[in-house]
Amino acid sequence: MSAGSPAPANPLETWFRANQGRAVYKWPHYFPVYHRHLARYRGTAVAVLEFGVSHGGSLQMWRDYFGPACQVTGADIDPRCLVAAGDGITVVIGDQEDPEFLAGLGGPFDVIIDDGGHSMTQQVTTLNCMWPALADGGTFITEDTHTSYWPSCGGGYRRPGTFTEHAKTMIDRMHAWQSQDPALLPDMWTRTLAGMHAYDSVIVFDKQARAEPEPPANIGTASF
Repeated sequence: MSAGSPAPANPLETWFRANQGRAVYKWPHYFPVYHRHLARYRGTAVAVLEFGVSHGGSLQMWRDYFGPACQVTGADIDPRCLVAAGDGITVVIGDQEDPEFLAGLGGPFDVIIDDGGHSMTQQVTTLNCMWPALADGGTFITEDTHTSYWPSCGGGYRRPGTFTEHAKTMIDRMHAWQSQDPALLPDMWTRTLAGMHAYDSVIVFDKQARAEPEPPANIGTASF
């Protein structure tokens, strides 16, 4: 793209702005984040799970974005959401705070998006319980993490137990192989969390099997 050329249209935002189907509620500044991390799945038989169905518009949006080979599953606690099921779209009813319900969702899923209830317990439970159901190489997106700062959702600035504070511990866990403190030992997250990307109100987690890093190697003959 040459200097001064307009950025190419984001297909998700284009669909969102033109939507005449089921209602969908999304913050517009999320669309560049989605496209940056999810574009590689377009045109593939991607398995997508989204928590939070509401009127079902976002399920239709994902179906359009990923293409006819994808399978989209929506999970919501409200049985009225069942009407959003359709071609390539399945809707299941249950409580995302319930580990038994989460365990019964199956998998593996290539993409998991949490746009559910947004309370601290809901977000933390969903990430912890659904991470094993995310395929190796998959992408987990937690939306609306600004609720970590809202007392009405159990949040508060640096309040223990918020989703944002929970996510911060993942940075430590990623580095457990480098730690010299016996309180920080390698665990599931150390071995599977390949990266994290923090945006305004969105955190993206990359899953990839990891081995303990090799020590640095000195290759080459040049010297000062």
